Amino acid sequence: MKRQVENQSIKMKIKHFTFFIALWLSCTNLFAQELLTLQEAVAIALRNNYDIKLIKNEAVIAQNNSNLGNAGILPVAVGNFSTGGSRQNTVQTQASGVERVTDGARSTNMNYGVGLDWTVFDGFRMFATLERLKTLEQQGQVNAKAQILTTISDVVATYYNVVKQQKLVLAYDSAIDVSALRLKIANNKLEIGRGSKLDVLAAKVDYNTDTSAYLQEKNLMATYMVNLNQLMARDVTLKFSVPDEINIDNKLDFTTLAGQMQLLNPDLRNAMLNKKIADLNLKEIKGDRYPRIALNSGYEFSRSTSPTGFNTQFRANGLTYGLTASVNIFNGFLQRQNERNAKILINSSELSLEKVKQDLNAQLTTAYQNYITFLDLVELEDRNVEIAKQNLDITLEKYRLGSIAPLELREAQRNAIDASNRYVEIKYQAKLAEVTLKEISGTLNVQ
Repeated sequence: MKRQVENQSIKMKIKHFTFFIALWLSCTNLFAQELLTLQEAVAIALRNNYDIKLIKNEAVIAQNNSNLGNAGILPVAVGNFSTGGSRQNTVQTQASGVERVTDGARSTNMNYGVGLDWTVFDGFRMFATLERLKTLEQQGQVNAKAQILTTISDVVATYYNVVKQQKLVLAYDSAIDVSALRLKIANNKLEIGRGSKLDVLAAKVDYNTDTSAYLQEKNLMATYMVNLNQLMARDVTLKFSVPDEINIDNKLDFTTLAGQMQLLNPDLRNAMLNKKIADLNLKEIKGDRYPRIALNSGYEFSRSTSPTGFNTQFRANGLTYGLTASVNIFNGFLQRQNERNAKILINSSELSLEKVKQDLNAQLTTAYQNYITFLDLVELEDRNVEIAKQNLDITLEKYRLGSIAPLELREAQRNAIDASNRYVEIKYQAKLAEVTLKEISGTLNVQ
């Protein structure tokens, strides 16, 4: 008997030890979970995001291409070397009738030197080309900024989606607490004979419904965390938590945003640069109407041997120089055709620029209207949440006292959940409207 008691005591100690170990591990995991701020998320994305890295590579290529040599302004120096030979059987008949037979006559030749070609005038085409390359370099930088703005916008939207989902999980968790309390009260009433089995079953169904909704919201939060990790280009399985707050800048001014958009919006700047590139393309084509003048010079050394020739050996070296000029007189009316097409492209770029301006103005106006509306709705829904909470507290106390039916409590509970959900969703939409306005104006930046 004593041994059994000791065994039971040992088993209890083991169970307690196991429980504390499990509790310690769970607490360790909880505190080890990363608290991710918005600034950290944006910084990680800007450092790791693949789309940003790719667009930056394209910008570097455009920068590398913008140089005098690529525009054709600098001279071109080329070194050359050639050598060869032959082995032949020859029969030579002289004027006197004497034949000269040579078997295996070996001839050799070798040439090497350096040549310099420099186009000094091509109708100013080279200068237009250089300007076009510089414009393409600017366009590469603008495209990189556009991708950065897009990435920041995506990160901010996804980050606050996680925040929203985290708040919804807490709201549904609170709903489970209320449903659990209702189920407990229904069971207590049934035990003392003041309740019914039907109330208990209804309370269980609602408790299970709230638990199901809670689990679905947790699953959505995990999905949005994966999406945010993907945008940050890091391990998608990393777990983290976020501060439980959605801060909204409620001082944005439409006139200020419109002025910033004209100066900073990447799409608008891109359209302007496309217009400039189209103008430069026409200048390049018009350059073909003018003469093309080039200088050339070089130094060359040559040597050859031929046992069957008049001179059995030959060697020469020296400087060569010259000037070439050419002009396009007629090329089947292609010059006129190319210029007409270039002018059409200029017109298309002008139309595209005006379209981009109109689209951006429409987007800014719509986004600002949404922004103002959502700010008003945030205040309204904030008041509704407080009212719904007070109503739920009063209804729950009445249900505890038995003065109302379970359906009234459930209705008050649903109203509280719906009010909380609307408030969180409206606040999230207001944040998205703020982000959209800053993205359109080109001022989106997370410090």
